[in-house]
Amino acid sequence: MRIIDASREKSCLDFLGPLFSYHFNVHRLIWYNIPMKDDQKHKISAGGNEQKPHDSAKEMTAAQYLRLAKANLRSGKEKDAFMLLQQASVRFPENPVIISYFGCLQTLVDRKYRSGIETCTQALDLLKNSEEEEKEELYALLYLNLGRAYVAAGKKQDAINTFIRGLKHDSRNSDLHQELHRMGRRKQPPISFLDRSNPINKLIGMILHTTKKGPDKSKGKGHL
Repeated sequence: MRIIDASREKSCLDFLGPLFSYHFNVHRLIWYNIPMKDDQKHKISAGGNEQKPHDSAKEMTAAQYLRLAKANLRSGKEKDAFMLLQQASVRFPENPVIISYFGCLQTLVDRKYRSGIETCTQALDLLKNSEEEEKEELYALLYLNLGRAYVAAGKKQDAINTFIRGLKHDSRNSDLHQELHRMGRRKQPPISFLDRSNPINKLIGMILHTTKKGPDKSKGKGHL
């Protein structure tokens, strides 16, 4: 007669007990048409093991990343927006808008000015080689982000030139106009093809300034 070790028998029962209990409960629920809870459904679909919920960030589209990042920016959560766009830039490295926004926040949040400007410039190259529709409006947006990166880096003239380039693609872009107004851009010289310091431009500028100011009425007083 075969003798079974008691300790081995106990360990087998300890292993098989929960398994039998699990299958019995599943069949009992199905047989009596008892609705199962969500956690029970996860266990059944996983063969008795808990299924971990999918990471929602991995399922986000490029548009959703941008929408959430912009919402964070409007709420003053620049760091959260930067972290989101950092993830998005890894998932969508060929998306010019995501790369542009990420580069801009590299300068504004992470203070990596050279890297941020290079990233914004890379976004313009991506757009040039892409098949995106409405490229003119997108060019204006990307030049806006690049200009803001220049502002953060303290490169005022580069920023002004970049904002002007953006307006060539979309002259009605209010953000570009606002940035130029904020920077106090000087008016074009009277003769645009001559340098501002040219004597002719200086002379015309003086004449125009005097004309706008009007004649000095203090002169001639007492001669009536």
